[in-house]
Amino acid sequence: MAVSSASAAAGARVAGTAVLPVLLAVSAGHFLNDAMQSALLSIYPLIKEPLALDFVQIGIITLAFQLTASILQPIIGVYTDKHPQPFSLPFGMAATFVGMLVLSVAGGFATVLLAAALIGIGSSVFHPEGSRVARLAAGRRYGFAQSVFQVGGNAGQAISPLLVALLVIPNSQLHIAWFALAALIGIVILSGVGVWYRDHLALRRTGAAAAALSPVGRNRVIAALAVLLALTFSKNFYAAAFGSYFTFFLIERFAISVGSAQVHLFLFLGAVAVGTLIGGPIGDRIGRKPILWISMLGVLPLSLALPFANLFWTDVLAVLIGLTIASAFPAIVVYAQQLLPGRVGMIGGLFFGFAFGMGGIGAVLIGWLADVWGIEWAFRLCALLPAIGLLVVFLPNLDEKRR
Repeated sequence: MAVSSASAAAGARVAGTAVLPVLLAVSAGHFLNDAMQSALLSIYPLIKEPLALDFVQIGIITLAFQLTASILQPIIGVYTDKHPQPFSLPFGMAATFVGMLVLSVAGGFATVLLAAALIGIGSSVFHPEGSRVARLAAGRRYGFAQSVFQVGGNAGQAISPLLVALLVIPNSQLHIAWFALAALIGIVILSGVGVWYRDHLALRRTGAAAAALSPVGRNRVIAALAVLLALTFSKNFYAAAFGSYFTFFLIERFAISVGSAQVHLFLFLGAVAVGTLIGGPIGDRIGRKPILWISMLGVLPLSLALPFANLFWTDVLAVLIGLTIASAFPAIVVYAQQLLPGRVGMIGGLFFGFAFGMGGIGAVLIGWLADVWGIEWAFRLCALLPAIGLLVVFLPNLDEKRR
């Protein structure tokens, strides 16, 4: 009886208060995971000519990485909803470790594809379970927890181009192997997270059972999920233009060096990290739907102006775009978790996976547009994508229903 009472008391504390050390640890794992992913994208200017790659092949490499992740993530999420695997987190990091080593010695298109697929597998394992741990450690601050978890990934994406510019571009492709050290650190950190997760599985099952019903009917759930997926498509398709091709856009339009273009890309990715961090807590206060209105439609005038700006204003607009559009994803994930409580793994896998998939497809299509019509024209066309944010009007207000 004493043990049961102690467990109940511990459960109540976790349920009511965010477990910040766990959130920071899983965010650190996300930082390392996404830094290695971003390194793959950041070395494109370095390997394009030596490996005789065209823009379409670069897009296919991105597609191999992102589709590997997107196809596997929902499957892993559905499985771990029923059969939790606390130590899958370090296993996923091990796959990324191997992928980075393969990338450092890749001598052709096929080997780069293999490395990209291995890195994608690592992400497919990490994101559903990482999102689940963030939800479990959130207390009642679900937006805050998602922001802390996701900002780790955004920060890793932001700093990776700088590390590539400092460590890899002045030296050689082989120096990408230094990023494999991040995977080793991640394995250690995520093993500790796995221990905490294992010890709190009983609380997870109790919480899932207590919140198994959606606040709206089945048809509205399906419609709302469709809208959220459309918003994710818009956000990540547009983000693919920046992640894979912003450096090429800057080099062609302003005739700057590869190293300088990486610094400009860092400004955008750094703004994405800040936007992610503030989006979740603001959503906790004012609700998910207002955040989605602001983040999706607020970026439209900025995206339309960017392809016509000079270099200074291009940086300003890129930072504002990053801040605005990044605040959407924590709200999207938490909103979807409210729609389908108790299906955290499936939601995490679906939306992180769909985001990767749309980014991969976007990379290929934007690469094709850049090859045929030019990179500047491709950016002008992609600037229309945020208009899809008008679909937010069809989302039910779950925050009012919860109250």
